[in-house]
Amino acid sequence: MQGSLSIERMCLLASVSRAGFYRFLQERSPREEDNEVRSAIQQIALEHRRRYGYRRVTAELKRRGMPVNHKRVVRIMREDNLLAVQPKEFVTTTDSNHALEVYLNLSRRMRLTAVDQLWVADITYIRLQAEFVYLAVILDGYSRKVVGWKLDRTLTSRLATEALESAIDLRRPLPGVVHHSDRGVQYASAEYVAVLKLYGMVPSMSRPANPYDNASCESFIKTLKREEIYANEYRDLGDLHGHIAEFIDNYYNQKRLHSALGYQTPEEFEAQTRGKTEAELQSATLRFFTADPQKLTKALVGEGTQMPSLPQTPTRLGESMR
Repeated sequence: MQGSLSIERMCLLASVSRAGFYRFLQERSPREEDNEVRSAIQQIALEHRRRYGYRRVTAELKRRGMPVNHKRVVRIMREDNLLAVQPKEFVTTTDSNHALEVYLNLSRRMRLTAVDQLWVADITYIRLQAEFVYLAVILDGYSRKVVGWKLDRTLTSRLATEALESAIDLRRPLPGVVHHSDRGVQYASAEYVAVLKLYGMVPSMSRPANPYDNASCESFIKTLKREEIYANEYRDLGDLHGHIAEFIDNYYNQKRLHSALGYQTPEEFEAQTRGKTEAELQSATLRFFTADPQKLTKALVGEGTQMPSLPQTPTRLGESMR
């Protein structure tokens, strides 16, 4: 320890020059700091089971008070073989070749201000060793939190309906929530639409063959497959169910930083809603256009598309014309 001795006195006692002493500090400090950063990166990678890419690792380092350049993070992760597992090719499960009614796309015209204004739904397949199983999920469009999901062996309307019912049981939303999905037969079925109407939800559907209309749910499914499904092997449906429950409920919703949320978790992002006013919580904005009605209908609705019937009870939707 230095105690009351000056740098000059210590250098004299040790028979070293002051310039040599400072050169030693400058050479030693970067090595120690690099080891500290490397250790933190390894810890983050282990905590998140190599699910994080360099962007989220960089964001997590900043949250821990270690502002590090992303290029340096990439270099260290590559050297230590910590780069995230890469995704496999996406396969669609949507069957929109049916005669059921479909609905106008409202989601892309909404400006969200709080949770439970827009829910987004989708279905994907998961391949086990001896069979294919199917997962239906529902996300809150504002917070990206998974609010409902169902895993089963059959790709039926009941799969999607049970995911919706689980979300309703969890959130207990007021009437007026816009429910957005693709045009798949599961979401257009009479059983599913009946549940939407029962709870005063407004149906909304993507344009044909346009996955970008359902981007937030597509993004979650991509994350789930890359960070959980492709990184593990499962004995059976029960084993898979346990892993998905752990991933969604304990990891994705509560721990995983989301780039679209400013590198916050969905739980953290939703916590901010508690500080909003009652007016903000109860009204999203729907944006419409003043173009010719006939042209607008043909362009936005498309052949065979039904305009949605808004619920008669007070809703969370406020309309603004421009």
